[in-house]
Amino acid sequence: MPPLTDLLALLGIDLVLCAGGLRLLNGKRGMGCWTNWIALVCFVIFWLPVGAAQLPVLAYIRGVSSDLSVTLVSLACLGLCQRLFGVPAVAQREKIALYGAVAATAIFLYPLSLGWGDWDVYRAGWGSYGMLLALLGLSLLCLSKGFRLLPMLVGLSLLAWSAGLMESANLWDYLVDPWLVIAAFFQCMKTGAQGLLLQFRWPGAAAKVIQPQRF
Repeated sequence: MPPLTDLLALLGIDLVLCAGGLRLLNGKRGMGCWTNWIALVCFVIFWLPVGAAQLPVLAYIRGVSSDLSVTLVSLACLGLCQRLFGVPAVAQREKIALYGAVAATAIFLYPLSLGWGDWDVYRAGWGSYGMLLALLGLSLLCLSKGFRLLPMLVGLSLLAWSAGLMESANLWDYLVDPWLVIAAFFQCMKTGAQGLLLQFRWPGAAAKVIQPQRF
């Protein structure tokens, strides 16, 4: 029986893959309700053992992707619930705030962790009180502005970190991962391009409230 951390890591990868597949298939002509069954079949197939070592397909994918953050897996679960069970979509402003925070964090975290400065930000993830206070302050600031998604994800990451649900003992690995960072930068560039386009075509339109969208 594999360790619990390995099972949770594989489950997280499976959920993210299924959520991504559903998003790609969403809106395709002729698919309709078949997308739900396709996602279920893929979820099962990824667990089938293959190769000489008889490891599940997810184990080979994990060798490339590494473990995914609690934040990314939680977003995948939220997206699956929206598409499969009709859970209300998250407001676009919530997503913009989250992706902006992730992108800003990555700009400082990865270069400094690679030795581009005198301060190793990654070291703070081993249990620095300063980092915990910073996360608390960020969460309280978001709540005061009416944002709930980011504080919820921070809270889930902290709970998982406290319980040691991942192989890593560093809090940063629970909060962000390279795949989430790539998605965050893409969404930020997409939002910025859309805002510039709206401003160019209809001055003042970019300031309007954007309707909720699905992940």
